[in-house]
Amino acid sequence: MTDPTKPEPISQRIALLGAPIDMGASRRGTLMGPAALRTAGLLTLLETLGFDVTDHGDLAVPGMTDLSDPPPENARHYRDIQRWTRLISRRAYEVAKTGAIPIFLGGDHSLSMGSVNAMSRYWHERGREVFVLWLDAHADYNTPATTITANMHGMAAAFLCGEGGLDGLLGEEVRAPIHPDRLELFGTRSIDKLEKELLRDRRVSVADMRQIDEFGVGILIRRVIDKVCAADGVLHVSFDVDFLDPAVAPGVGTTVPGGATYREAHLIMEMLHDSGLVRSVDIVELNPFLDERGRTARTAVELIGSLFGQQITDRPTPSNAIARGR
Repeated sequence: MTDPTKPEPISQRIALLGAPIDMGASRRGTLMGPAALRTAGLLTLLETLGFDVTDHGDLAVPGMTDLSDPPPENARHYRDIQRWTRLISRRAYEVAKTGAIPIFLGGDHSLSMGSVNAMSRYWHERGREVFVLWLDAHADYNTPATTITANMHGMAAAFLCGEGGLDGLLGEEVRAPIHPDRLELFGTRSIDKLEKELLRDRRVSVADMRQIDEFGVGILIRRVIDKVCAADGVLHVSFDVDFLDPAVAPGVGTTVPGGATYREAHLIMEMLHDSGLVRSVDIVELNPFLDERGRTARTAVELIGSLFGQQITDRPTPSNAIARGR
């Protein structure tokens, strides 16, 4: 039996799990995201980095089930996303128990309401807490009471931090919210007015593009790493491809100018790899229908390669050695 008082070593096994969900967004097409990431060579790249990769395929939600709770107002496609969230949370928890590092292939960002919930539950049971690095142009901290669009992919982070309004989403699945102090919004550049007030009230950490321009991604991502290390936590990276500038990643339905550059994004991923803290990942909002000959999918795969150790030259990484010995 695993001793919950001892840190678990970083697994050399990775589990891929597709969640082709797209009704949480305003533009359809992200359901093709998992296939595009596979076609762009994600599995092969991870194997060349020395990982034992198991692809569990794509989830498929069952047909009509008895969902008796009244759906909230201002939450589009609530019933569909409710089914997805329950399924993703259950399967993600099962995958985590195998000891592999789960990578969830989306799909829109509403999938994180299931994936992160499962990761939080899994690590809490082992005496450690999950911090979530939300690489995204948007804060996704709306609720049904604050949303302008009613799109549920914009409510994912708020739900994960225990905000009300979607309380019946998980049903009998264990809800394991994270404290708002463990959410790190990074690269944000589009926040609604009421959403901004809620973030301020909850004191959520926001590293927006103004801060990135002022201080650089290296200093800001180091602050996140140090914060997680100080709490003996683990890190879940929720990577929305619209975090990147549209010139780098055009294949998204919610492009916002002024995002992270190709080099900035790789530096973030390289530093996260060196930290040894990452235990699970989402890749979301890739819309191949809007992409340019697979360009965004290939960029996303390259960045995941950096997150899992691909580098130009071999070099000593003291921070990585320290983290792996924790």
